[in-house]
Amino acid sequence: MSQVIHLADKGNRQIETKPLPSDALIIVPVRNMVLFPGMVVPISIGRESSIAAAQYAVKSDQAVGILMQKNEEVETPGADDLSSVGTIAAILRYVTTPDGTHHIVCQGQQRFRVTGYVAGFDFTVARIERIAEAVVPDDPEIEARFMRLKERAVEVLQMLPQVPAEMVHAVQGIDSPTTLADLVAGYVDIKAPEKQEILEEIDLRQRLDRVLNMLMRRIDVLNLSRDIDKRTKASLGQREREYLLREQLKSIQKELGEEASGNAAEINDLRKLIDEANMPEEVAKQATKELKRLERMADGSAEYSMVRTYLDWLVEVPWKAPEPDTIDVAQARQVLDADHFGLDKVKKRIVEFLAVRKLKPGGHGPILCLVGPPGVGKTSLGQSIARALGRKFVRVSLGGVHDEAEIRGHRRTYIGALPGNIIQALKKAGTRGCVMMLDEIDKLGSGIQGDPSAALLEVLDPEQNNTFRDNYLGVPYDLSQVLFITTANVLDPVPGPLRDRMEVLHLAGYTQEEKREIARRYLVARQLDDTGLTPEQLEITDAALAAIIRDYTREAGVRSLERQIGAVCRRVAVRIAEGEIQSARVDASDLLEVLGQAKFENEVALRAGLPGVATGLAWTPVGGDILFIEASRMAGTGRLILTGQLGDVMKESAQAALTLVKSRAASFRLDPTVLEKTDIHIHVPAGAIPKDGPSAGVAMFIALASLFMDRPVRSDVAMTGEISLRGLVLPVGGIKEKILAALAAGIKKILLPTRNRKDLDEVPLPAREQLEFVYLDDIEQAVQAAIEHVPQAA
Repeated sequence: MSQVIHLADKGNRQIETKPLPSDALIIVPVRNMVLFPGMVVPISIGRESSIAAAQYAVKSDQAVGILMQKNEEVETPGADDLSSVGTIAAILRYVTTPDGTHHIVCQGQQRFRVTGYVAGFDFTVARIERIAEAVVPDDPEIEARFMRLKERAVEVLQMLPQVPAEMVHAVQGIDSPTTLADLVAGYVDIKAPEKQEILEEIDLRQRLDRVLNMLMRRIDVLNLSRDIDKRTKASLGQREREYLLREQLKSIQKELGEEASGNAAEINDLRKLIDEANMPEEVAKQATKELKRLERMADGSAEYSMVRTYLDWLVEVPWKAPEPDTIDVAQARQVLDADHFGLDKVKKRIVEFLAVRKLKPGGHGPILCLVGPPGVGKTSLGQSIARALGRKFVRVSLGGVHDEAEIRGHRRTYIGALPGNIIQALKKAGTRGCVMMLDEIDKLGSGIQGDPSAALLEVLDPEQNNTFRDNYLGVPYDLSQVLFITTANVLDPVPGPLRDRMEVLHLAGYTQEEKREIARRYLVARQLDDTGLTPEQLEITDAALAAIIRDYTREAGVRSLERQIGAVCRRVAVRIAEGEIQSARVDASDLLEVLGQAKFENEVALRAGLPGVATGLAWTPVGGDILFIEASRMAGTGRLILTGQLGDVMKESAQAALTLVKSRAASFRLDPTVLEKTDIHIHVPAGAIPKDGPSAGVAMFIALASLFMDRPVRSDVAMTGEISLRGLVLPVGGIKEKILAALAAGIKKILLPTRNRKDLDEVPLPAREQLEFVYLDDIEQAVQAAIEHVPQAA
């Protein structure tokens, strides 16, 4: 509840009673408002000096001068902080509220100009010069402006909602141009500095022009607002209502020259990023088009976030052409040798690849595909290539990918759509000139969502991938500067057209010597670092490494070997952490305590010298392996029984081997009638593992021949090769992997088809020197080399 303060009701405040000079006026500074002559407005006062000034004016029944501060943030304004022209006002009422705030109701009377300030008062006092309004002559120009201003003022009032008719009549009844100009300027919604300029304008003609221009601008804003309202009135929901309000706000702020609100800064940032992205012309047009759409949207709409995310992807994907490669072939060779031991043929091909790229940077080099069992260093080779080129390395795992959209991206019409893995990897790399490894390309799947391998046909084709189109981006993207490297364990699942786009480099397994060298150079140091040990705290001897390789691992790569070395390091780390020891030296004799019993035995010891057992060589996706072929006979009707989960091709090899034995019964001095009354059972151990392929044909024949001749097969001999019904030995694949598996199993002699002799070039020389090779053209040569004490055929 407010109350009027009477002169005696001032509490304990001491009111200044010193008289003012005759040409002086009490000044009340105000923030962000202008009082015009003829206006009646309430003013809140809070400064002690302003309260004292108002109370003095009330007590002495004097007028006050209302002056606007130039800077509203100044708490105690001085002479330089106040405007020079203000309005003399009479205080009609002085009101205080229960919360202690003070208000005065003032009526503007006349303009004045400050000529100086008077000191010695508790409030601001200024010497002033009253500005009298000039007598308006019968000037047609002033009269025309007056009539025009009155028409526009009535027009504005009629456009505003809920304006009383009496106010319109009051404006129409004003007959003074000065009064009308001050009334319109005082009540119209414009900024305070603009009002101050009008207040300071003494010339009536110019003042009328200023007010008329200001009013015309307000009419335009109101017309825009009304047009927007008309366009959006139909079917207004909540979202449309928000849009209307935002559009009205934008139009009003634009007309007032104010800074645009809402998302203007965000839009400007996006526009700047688009300009700096160096996009191709087609892409830049698309980005600009989407940016304009974004400007017209309400930021609360679902489509706004979708378009914003799309633009974020467009500006964050690298468009700039990469810097030319600085390839030092000698340094690249050093990097490859430092990172990998062995793999000479593969490293030689990579050096050739880099040399050609140095001589012809703009050429389309081949897509390298590294094929080999797990753990042989395919991924780390890709990292070494990136390091040799000075490029960034990114890896895209394709294992288990069965949706084409994982490669090409999802269309933006779907909620949560994203670009494909290729574009995502490029964003992560931040450059188009990166090395991108497509890992496990043989593990791609397919389903109702499409075939990802078909989408890769364009990605891995240097003639096409310069215009690769991701479904999400919807614009062409140049992948020709990306160096793609793919990896696979086996090539069989890779479709032919995709395989045709790549140059295949085979990485077979390591020999035991190579594994020992890799362990000494890389694995031990890495595991020491992982377990927090130093070389002084733990030494693993070469004999211990050899024993781990021989007795605790059986693989083509070195992952299992590294895990076993890690187990040794952790065991020692526990003892050092407990304070039991300070350092340790692990030898082969210590492995039983650390790693337990040996997991693998020497396969030679498992081959008993019994007739009917032969050792074959097999290829698996994880490297080579040895395969025992066991044959047994019993009285029967000549049936052939096959067990061991054999595939169709392997079953046919067994049938061919039996037919070949029967056809050469005379050479082996066998009675054909005995064969007709004998059932033959061929078994391949490890029956839970599916087996297939023609390369066990020689081993099956030797097992049957040994059985019927009742002579054992030599225990240090292993064999591979396909047989024909004419007794020819045909070539097979996976020779390097098979030879390395035989060497690890203790084999001394290997029987190979003569036509596979050229494949020995891939086998490391130290491995070849430890083995004896017998080359087969005919099955008779296998019998002579594998079965003990075979008499010459008659």
